Amino acid sequence: MSQFADVSELAGQTVGRIAATLPGAAGVFQDHGVDFCCGGDQTLADAAAKRALDVDAIISELAAAGPAGDATEFADDVPSAQLIEHIKTRYHAIHLRELPWLIRLAGKVEAAHRHNAVVPAGLVDLLAHLRAEMTLHQKREEVVLFPMMLAGGGPMITAAIATMRVEHDDHGASLSAIDRLTHDRTAPNDACATWRALCTGLTKFHNDLVMHVHLENNVLFPRFTNTKAADARA
Repeated sequence: MSQFADVSELAGQTVGRIAATLPGAAGVFQDHGVDFCCGGDQTLADAAAKRALDVDAIISELAAAGPAGDATEFADDVPSAQLIEHIKTRYHAIHLRELPWLIRLAGKVEAAHRHNAVVPAGLVDLLAHLRAEMTLHQKREEVVLFPMMLAGGGPMITAAIATMRVEHDDHGASLSAIDRLTHDRTAPNDACATWRALCTGLTKFHNDLVMHVHLENNVLFPRFTNTKAADARA
């Protein structure tokens, strides 16, 4: 499935492309905090330097990595209709099902531990804002962008995709804000079960949203900003 004949080529490739074509790469990047969704256009060498990582060590991990998760996550040649349906059912529906639960947990933690110096004060408002943004964003994709893609594209699709990319950047900024408030989704040692459950749920949500944005930014969208690629994967 990989398009890289020699792993030595990886340093100069973008992390988005690597994650889209090399099985197991997304997991390696998540382990090291490499942004391969909103920051997918940076080369692996640049991404490693930004995180103070040894690029050769990362390349060794990528060479040893194997498939992880649903095969659809890594199949660059999956038909667009199948990929869109996967995104809608695996990510859109699940995000909007999980966010209200996370908001309720965050409310309980903020109320019960308001005098704790490390309580994630403001998390409820941040998650509620993200939920409102994602609800509108996903509706625009499902009602406008995805049908346009299924119809083969169109003269307005480049602008529509550019707007979705900007909103993805906003989602990424929200994830960063959540991480700052929650100390990278880590509960204190003496945390109650609710606080721990909140951090576990936030980590799952974070990882899902990162993969969701990656699939759109680095796999689906390029098919419709490059005519030949779109034709090949219709």
